[in-house]
This record gives sequence, C-alpha cells and structure tokens, in this order.
Amino acid sequence: MEGGNVRMASGEKERAAGLINPEDALLLVIDIQERLVPVMHDPEGLIRETVKLVKFWQIMGLPILVTEQEKLGPTVSPIREELPEDLEPITKLDFNCFGAPGFEERLGSMGRSTLVVTGIETHICVMQTVLQGVTHYNIHVVMDAVDSRFPFNKEAGLRRMERAGAVISTTEMVMFELLKKAGTDTFRQVLPLVK
Repeated sequence: MEGGNVRMASGEKERAAGLINPEDALLLVIDIQERLVPVMHDPEGLIRETVKLVKFWQIMGLPILVTEQEKLGPTVSPIREELPEDLEPITKLDFNCFGAPGFEERLGSMGRSTLVVTGIETHICVMQTVLQGVTHYNIHVVMDAVDSRFPFNKEAGLRRMERAGAVISTTEMVMFELLKKAGTDTFRQVLPLVK
C-alpha cells in the first residue's frame, strides 16, 4: 500500500484496462482450411491478416493453437508455411473447438488466459468457440481475420460475440497493443508487417 491506495502490478493494470498482455496471450486459428477458404466472402483478406498475425506471433515468441475441421483439408498453405514446423493442428468434428478431444488440455497446458481468435466461419465455429470460452478466458476476436460465406452472417456473429463479452479488435489493434512501444528491436522487426 502506498498513500492509502493499493498499487497494481503492470500486468494487472493492463488487464484492468482491457489491454492484451503478451505474457498471457495465445493466438487461436480456427479451421482456415483448403476446402473452406475459397467460398468465403473475402478469402484474400482473411489469409492476409491471419498471415500477419502468425508472423507477428512468431516474432513475439508467443504460443499458437490451430484447429482443423475433419475432411476439409489442411490449413491453407500461406498460413501453414508461417506456422512452427512442430505445431500439430487439433482435428475436430464439433463446430465448437472446446468439443474437440484434447483441445482444452492443450489450451490449459499453455497457461494463457487471453485468446486472440481468427478463423472461419465467424458465425459458426468461431462464434460457438467464443461463446463457450468467454466464461473462462478473455477473448479478442480479430474482425479482419475472421470470415463467413456471407457478410450478414459475419456481422451477426461478431455482434453476438461482442454482446457475450468478447472484445472485437483488428489485426493492427492487437499487434500494437502487444508491442506497447516504438523504437525497440521487436518493433523494427514488426514494422514491415504494418506497412
């Protein structure tokens, strides 16, 4: 206590302000797969923004978790090529990632309580995962790195997730929140991603 007030540690202040803390963040990439991406409304934007986030996560040295719906092929190659070689996607049949065998265990083993979510489809697998996860995790849905076949479904999914308590962010919002300041070596490595 100082001056009658309880002092908060840096991480506690960030959480209280709703900011993403790098020591607590995980990137969750949901079902961005070869057979599903081509029918999305904006497949190029979805891939571009997710690749940025994966590259950024690698620079920051933060954990990534990937899911793949059975029978829809692997994660698309532009994203897959940026992932760590030893990263094994979690295969699922449930739309909700929490229904996939091993998902909660792998997520729990990473010791993170903030999930930054990308993927498809916004109103199905992403939304069902977020609605279940938001009771135990701080969740940021990256609106320019999620997609659906039809824009109205994406918009409805985003609104419903936000009402449930998820934070709707953008790729740049997430990256600059985690960077915290300019002028560092990490900032210089990330700069090409935002130009």
